[in-house]
Amino acid sequence: MVRMVRTVLVLAAFAVPLHMVAQGAITSPRTEFGSNFGDDYFLANYQQIAAYWARLDRESDRMVVQEIGRTAEGRPHLMAVVTSPENHRRLERYRDISRRLALAEGLTDQQAEELAREGKAVVWIDGGLHASETLGAQQLGEMVYQMVSRDDPETRRILDEVIILFVHANPDGNDIVADWYMRRSDPKQRTLSGIPRLYQKYIGHDNNRDFFASTQAETENINRVLYHQWSPQILYNHHQSGPAGTVVWSPPLRDPYNYNLDPGIVLGFQALGAAMHQRLATENKPGATMRSGGPYDGWWNGGIRNTAAFHNTIAMLTEMIGSPTPSRIPLVMQRQLPSADLAYPIAPQEWHFRQSVDYSVSLNRAVLDYAARMRENLLLNIYRMGRRSIERGSTDTWTPNPKRQAALTAKMATAQGASDGGRDLTNWNELRKPELRDPRGYVIPLNQPDVPTVTTFINALRETGIAVQRATRAFEVQGKSYPAGSYVVLTAQAFRPHVIDMFEPQVHPDVFPIPGGPPTPPYDNAGWTLAFQMGVQFDRILEGFTGPFEPITDWNIAPPAGTVTSPPGTTGYVTSRRVNNAFMAMNRLLKAGEQVTLMRAPLTSGSTTWPAGTIHV
Repeated sequence: MVRMVRTVLVLAAFAVPLHMVAQGAITSPRTEFGSNFGDDYFLANYQQIAAYWARLDRESDRMVVQEIGRTAEGRPHLMAVVTSPENHRRLERYRDISRRLALAEGLTDQQAEELAREGKAVVWIDGGLHASETLGAQQLGEMVYQMVSRDDPETRRILDEVIILFVHANPDGNDIVADWYMRRSDPKQRTLSGIPRLYQKYIGHDNNRDFFASTQAETENINRVLYHQWSPQILYNHHQSGPAGTVVWSPPLRDPYNYNLDPGIVLGFQALGAAMHQRLATENKPGATMRSGGPYDGWWNGGIRNTAAFHNTIAMLTEMIGSPTPSRIPLVMQRQLPSADLAYPIAPQEWHFRQSVDYSVSLNRAVLDYAARMRENLLLNIYRMGRRSIERGSTDTWTPNPKRQAALTAKMATAQGASDGGRDLTNWNELRKPELRDPRGYVIPLNQPDVPTVTTFINALRETGIAVQRATRAFEVQGKSYPAGSYVVLTAQAFRPHVIDMFEPQVHPDVFPIPGGPPTPPYDNAGWTLAFQMGVQFDRILEGFTGPFEPITDWNIAPPAGTVTSPPGTTGYVTSRRVNNAFMAMNRLLKAGEQVTLMRAPLTSGSTTWPAGTIHV
């Protein structure tokens, strides 16, 4: 509940702005826990942080705590919305502006400009996603405390211009890891080693590979806030650990960047990353590296910040050193020479957890200061990126392909004569063959073997905010007929980069720093097309098309009901292994004590022949 200040103070005929009124008594972390966030040998668990946030919610009119869902283990999944009291009064209006500009539909440029002038920048800051990276949750708690307790000009300006979504990304893991670390009464005997179970119930550390598939409860909670409710312009995702001999790796990312990303995202990484590095240097905090200082690239999809970038959000991560047990920055000689990617080296030294918290707060404030100063620009640019995506999905476009370009480069090298305009045009047209165009849309027919998996795929798209339509009756496109119930995904939508990335193969460039030497590998997967991974059959439609389609508004649709046929004299049942859910059924039958076999030979029943390997009960 937002508490609003209703008393107007008048002094010498002037009203005092609400944000100048000092906050009442705000409980400090030390008062709450007996320790500060970042103290040596101390970790606050999620239960403590959640209780502390509830207290701050009661004490401050800058903060409202919201439950965004439940975790895999049943804990409330909390988000703290922090902004000025004035902004809280109009929070729904600002959320609507952020969403409308991100979707970029039904607006003229003039209307978008007016909304950008009216709106507030929305910034997502999370922590704790990888619970063993203990800094994330602790810096989050400290940052929330500072934003509700400080009253300096920068803090007030940020609160006036920005709506901050502070989200604990892995509550279950925070409890598991912090409780394990704090289990010993002697602080110097505390260790993170030997945690006995996964710190996310089902997928552990791979929770940061789930954000395009949305299989976990926490992922669903986060994706709904990001892609159905708020559509922030900036996302900041905290990780550990930093490269040896440094304190933190921070963007800009190294090449390659995914070719589906809007140029505004790539350039946004550069601009915001520069502001983050500049902030640390200004505060005399050395040891920040970028680009080649770490392995992190702009290629892959599936992490929280990666998937957000495919939704036109400037989505950043940092990787920072630090542990509740004091550590040491080693001497790494190649990181003692200043360079463009490490402008301010740090000397080897003992390092304490609070220093990492302070660096994290500085980077958070750099992001928020940038958002406050660039508020209108950020809001207008997410609209422009969305408009570009819609336009690209409505016209003939070609995604750059390094393999094709390399083949054409080799062909050009063997050609006789100097380059001229005519030859350039011929070569350019080689890259712009009509059959190589990006699709205007995709049709996913309902008459394919594994409809439940199709439904799972559609739900993954909907969870990430992709517009999907369903045919209300049979239709025809490009001379092919499709049954009623088939799904249609048009690429003329604001989140087109993510659409393309879920249907099309990725072609990672070959990166050889030294001719004949080993390649520079991608940081993560080189390819991941979700439709391919799930075996979903679809058709690429290269021309614009319409049909009897209705939008799907839910994000958790159910597959068509299955059937069980039991004619007279039935002695058993069979189900096809072409349906993924058949294996789930098989496991449940085995758990129930039923006998399940795989047929060694084909079986014909009526007009249907079941191949060898069919599941038989």
